[in-house]
Amino acid sequence: MNGNNSPSIAVQLYSLRNFTKDFAELIATVAGVGYKAVELVGTPGLSGADVAAVLQENGVTAVSAHVGIQGMRDDLAGAIAFHKAVGNSHLIVPAPPSELRESNDAAAWRALGAELGGYAVRCADAGMSVGYHNHWWEMTEVDGKRCIDWLLEGDPSGKVFFEPDLAWAAKGGADPLALLKQYAGRCPRVHAKDLAKPGENADQMGLADVGYGVLDWDALIPAAKAAGATAFVVEHDLPADAVASVTRSFEFLSGRV
Repeated sequence: MNGNNSPSIAVQLYSLRNFTKDFAELIATVAGVGYKAVELVGTPGLSGADVAAVLQENGVTAVSAHVGIQGMRDDLAGAIAFHKAVGNSHLIVPAPPSELRESNDAAAWRALGAELGGYAVRCADAGMSVGYHNHWWEMTEVDGKRCIDWLLEGDPSGKVFFEPDLAWAAKGGADPLALLKQYAGRCPRVHAKDLAKPGENADQMGLADVGYGVLDWDALIPAAKAAGATAFVVEHDLPADAVASVTRSFEFLSGRV
């Protein structure tokens, strides 16, 4: 959170993966844009303490991180230790296992939710929380519910939070506004991403900078806040110019959130 109690504007560093592999340069660049918060992806070949030092030097905090499901399966304790050192308490699985991406097996999605719930209980003991970030696959309806519903319903702990990616939800045929309302109170992080107008930005996966596409941000921003968002995380998966993209998105959201 920033000083005036409005949500933070963070950037998912995956957006800039093709800009530089130098973590210090990366953080200095996003800080120069105006970001005071980031969402990490993976571990940039540094220790948690080294990551924390770079962030602190630039006046930036890590509000969350994308941690692959396999990483949690292989070494949850290691992930907890790394993020404790960084100062981040929100670990988010960014995608389902590959075999589930096109799966219409409700039981398998419920099982994934149960697995994440187990990790969430273990992380809660360390003062951390576990979340799940959607693509478009999870918006497919199976046996009367969407895959994302089966997943979140499958969590017996009720501790798994939801990081809705609003553009991917819309691409998957869901109404992002209705999704936020459905999961109000369960969405401390929301991915701010936009879909380009039909036929535009084909070389950018059909995505647009936030505020320059077709999503209705005048409605989505207050709905995200009402759903519990304390950070809006800017992301563009394949921008033509990464720094220009995250700058435009930051400028659009500044003063609106």
